[in-house]
Amino acid sequence: MFKHAIVRKPCKAMVKGLTAAKLGTPDYALALQQHQDYIVALRECGLQVTELAPLEDYPDSCFVEDVALITPQGAILTHPGAILTHPGAPSRRGEVDFIEAAIKQFFPYPDYIDAPGHVEAGDIMMVGGHFYIGLSARTNRQGAEQMISILSKHGLSGSVVKMSDLLHLKTGLSYLENNNLLTFGEMHHHPDFSDYHRIEISAEESYAANSVWINGTVLVPKGFPLALAAIQALGYQTREVAMSEFQKLDGGLSCLSLRF
Repeated sequence: MFKHAIVRKPCKAMVKGLTAAKLGTPDYALALQQHQDYIVALRECGLQVTELAPLEDYPDSCFVEDVALITPQGAILTHPGAILTHPGAPSRRGEVDFIEAAIKQFFPYPDYIDAPGHVEAGDIMMVGGHFYIGLSARTNRQGAEQMISILSKHGLSGSVVKMSDLLHLKTGLSYLENNNLLTFGEMHHHPDFSDYHRIEISAEESYAANSVWINGTVLVPKGFPLALAAIQALGYQTREVAMSEFQKLDGGLSCLSLRF
């Protein structure tokens, strides 16, 4: 069960954020409204939300998931831990310094990924005590190997996932617990995930492959009825969240928070 979330308010400079989506420039006022509804949704799932101030020098800084990984508390860990990443996108590396204080309020002694390793945690999917790490333009093998070494130190495990088409691993995958896995594109038949019950999301609704399970409820981006119905058919309670302005920046539901 998750108890907390950390989010960061979008900055006005988000309209200049990194993107390959070609969906137009985000509407900043609408993005703020959608972000506030996202926070409401997190609270509806039972989370206490820490909201950080916007960072105008970092257009993509609302996507806090990429700059830290938080591991779960459980029988295999005395305490949960945090790992501060080293983003592959040069314009995002400074964000780590600004998330560190918030992380240390919960986890005083985090681990760190160091150059030449690069990791963005949008490339990391947690399933129990195992972490799948996608190799992408933002996460390299050196970074993945550092991450696996740190996880092993905490009694956890990790493995590298090769991929070719996705920005981040979780662009094409979402684990919904209970062995259910949303997939898109090259992940439909990826051998690393053959043991899971895969729910294939169509190309037309590919954005919904990034949905988020939180304490029994699945947050689903608004506007993707087939994906929503497929998730509901599995028996999950769902909550739609409008994400149009973040989709324009290649950002998904998982990207906007650290949940632990």
